[in-house]
Amino acid sequence: MATHTFKKIAFYYRSDSLLGPFWKKRIQGWIRRRYPKTVILETSAPPKTRRDAPNLLIVLGGDGTILEAAQKFQKWNPMIFGLNLGHVGFLASVREQKYFLSGLEKVLRRKYRAIPRMLIRADLFRRCRKIFSAYALNDIAIQHLLGIVDVGVYVDGHPVQYIHGSGVIVATATGSTAYNLSAHGPIVMPDIKCFIITELLDHGIPTPSLIIKRNRTITLKVEDFRKKEQFIIKKSGEAADVILATDTERMIALKKGDTIVIRRSQRLIRFAELEKNYFFKSLAEKFAFQ
Repeated sequence: MATHTFKKIAFYYRSDSLLGPFWKKRIQGWIRRRYPKTVILETSAPPKTRRDAPNLLIVLGGDGTILEAAQKFQKWNPMIFGLNLGHVGFLASVREQKYFLSGLEKVLRRKYRAIPRMLIRADLFRRCRKIFSAYALNDIAIQHLLGIVDVGVYVDGHPVQYIHGSGVIVATATGSTAYNLSAHGPIVMPDIKCFIITELLDHGIPTPSLIIKRNRTITLKVEDFRKKEQFIIKKSGEAADVILATDTERMIALKKGDTIVIRRSQRLIRFAELEKNYFFKSLAEKFAFQ
């Protein structure tokens, strides 16, 4: 009887996924036939205790779904095995559906590399009191929804940028191929643990992105913006002009004088990598390199 090191396996996919339930059912049947002693956890909600936590989390979806799963299960640090049901799938372990089961076989037989990826944490201070905290695997951004915001950027207390524009992104290497890339920031290999600071549509003299060592502290100060309150955040009901957003679409309205302190989290997210040079192959597919 086949055995493996993952005693408890859970699945995660979005409720509106068309292929998620199909692949969950198919993979469950495959595991039960080949590895009958494995416990398959039926719930996709984050566990409340370690006893109920999976060792392996199979995520069915695109990069956005994988980001959600990483956020929700970060406390328990399962190995994340992403099966791409989206587009290119930078975060997925297997991109093509025809290789899903053979890829899972490799993981269960320990023929993979565990790739740790850095999480970042943002703490929002208002009038010297912390009112909000969030983690991100990709990025944390300050963004004016329809206008200009002035943001001071500091590294270990030293001023490095003053942005008079749409806002600023602080990304990880994992997030370098997401919003940061759309803002013309650099692509950084995901095994490099660092911060990337990229301005958004600065109306002053454009400044290049900054790559900052992981042990630094980044501070963003919301200096000024014109208050119009033209938008409402659906979840909280807050009126907003400028928002703080994380990669899982969690957001909060910002006010003048707010300070956001960003540091590396002590937590890491582990991804299963099956192919050598997988990152370069993903880049080749996205940009049609030959």
